[in-house]
Formats: sequence, C-alpha cells, structure tokens
Amino acid sequence: MRRASLVGAGLMVVTAFLWSTPFLWTLVASFRPEMAGGIGMASLVPDYVPTFDNFKLAFESGDFAVYYLNTAIVAFGILAVQIVTISLAGYAFARLSFPGRDTIFYVFLLQLMLVPPILIVPNLRTIVDLGLYGSLLGVMAPYFASAFGTFLMRQTFRQIPRDFEEAATIDGAQWWQTLWHVLLPMAKPGLIAFSLVSLMAHWNEFLWPLMVLNDPSTHTLTIGLASFALSTEGGREWGLLAAGTLLVMFPLLALFAVFQRQFVDSFLFSGLKG
Repeated sequence: MRRASLVGAGLMVVTAFLWSTPFLWTLVASFRPEMAGGIGMASLVPDYVPTFDNFKLAFESGDFAVYYLNTAIVAFGILAVQIVTISLAGYAFARLSFPGRDTIFYVFLLQLMLVPPILIVPNLRTIVDLGLYGSLLGVMAPYFASAFGTFLMRQTFRQIPRDFEEAATIDGAQWWQTLWHVLLPMAKPGLIAFSLVSLMAHWNEFLWPLMVLNDPSTHTLTIGLASFALSTEGGREWGLLAAGTLLVMFPLLALFAVFQRQFVDSFLFSGLKG
C-alpha cells in the first residue's frame, strides 16, 4: 500500500513537472538578459544574473498600460452586470413558483451546450445593428447573461434554508430586500466562485474582441499580446516575448493564488461537488 502511494505521488510529480515546463521556461526566459540569448535559453536552470529589463522594455514598447485598462473595463464591467442578472435569475429559478419554471430553466441551460464560435456571426450582426461595433461595450454586451452563473446561483440559493427568508418576511422585508440583505450575503461563496471563473474567461478572451475591436487604442491584453508577439518574433527576442506573456498572465495567477481556497470551498458549498 505504501509503495503504491509512493508510485502515485511520483507520477503526479512527474506529470506536474511536464505540465509546468512551458511556464518554467517562460519564467526563466523572461528574466534572461538579452546578451545571454541563444540556444542555451531553453534550459530551465538559469546560468546568468536575472534582470527585469525585459519586463520594463515589454511594458514600454507594447503599450500594456492601455491594454490593462481596456481588459479591466471589459472583464470587471461584464462581471458587474452578470452579478445582477445571475442573482435575479438564480433567485427566480430557486425560490419563485411560476408555470413552466423547470422547463424554462432547462431550456436556458441549453446555452451551455453551444460552442461560443457558433454565435460569432449572429452576435456580430447584432452588435453592428446596435451601433456598438468597435467599442468595448460591444465586446461586453453578449456576456451580460450567463447560463452557468444562473445555474450556480440557483444551486447556491437552494442550499440556503428558507427559515432565513421567512424570518425576513415576518419582519416586513420585501423580496428584493430579502435577496439583498439575506440571501446574497449568505451566497458569497457562490459569487466568489463565479467571479473568478468569469474574470479568468474574459481576461483571456481573444477571438470575440478581435472580431469587434478595430482601433488599437481599444485593444485588450490578448490582442495586444498577439501584436506584440508578431513585432518581436522577427528578431527572435524570446526574453521580451516571455516577459510580455507573463505580464498578461500575472494578474490571473495572483488572483487565483489569493482566492484558491475560497474557489474550491465555494463549489462545495454550492452543491457542485462530485
């Protein structure tokens, strides 16, 4: 039994190393001085004095300040609206009784079965008709409603005993007061889980912003990184490219590192554990 555990642990370590090798290479290359370039850069063991010059040059030459601002507006703007829509929809499907509630809910969940690229053409036509083409709002609009978020909040609300709502109703609270002051504070784990998933998804979104945004001043990080990669690829400035990649990745890594425990606990609280 002990031998089997050691073998299993060894396999997990090997698998983790293989999966993390591209990230480790990127990390090593990003701190590598330009003069230390060459074929030896593929080594994961640095043989030089690390430097932040690549990060400084990448930030200055890639206009990452604008990319960060645009991406933050898109990701957090979408999340702000989604919190409202999924909370109201989740409450309706979890607590209100109306004809065809379950049928409507399951039809609503069919959205999860659609591959996002399928919706690009109809969404793009709608954005053009609304006059939102080329704007950050045009990138945000199709994501204001979320089937996954509605499902998650429905599950979260159903885990909360009705006694709290009944007590609030006896005290004279309206339904929206009960939702705001009672249910949402208790649904915080579910909101944290969805917030992390939403931010990561829209921070890394590439295809849809690429279709909508045509002005470099409105480009997000993923589009900016692609343009930056094309400009550095010709000179094989791998350290500079690696630094630019890490600039895009770092906020998400930091966010997940801080909230990883809440992220796991929130899904357990929401009743989504296997």
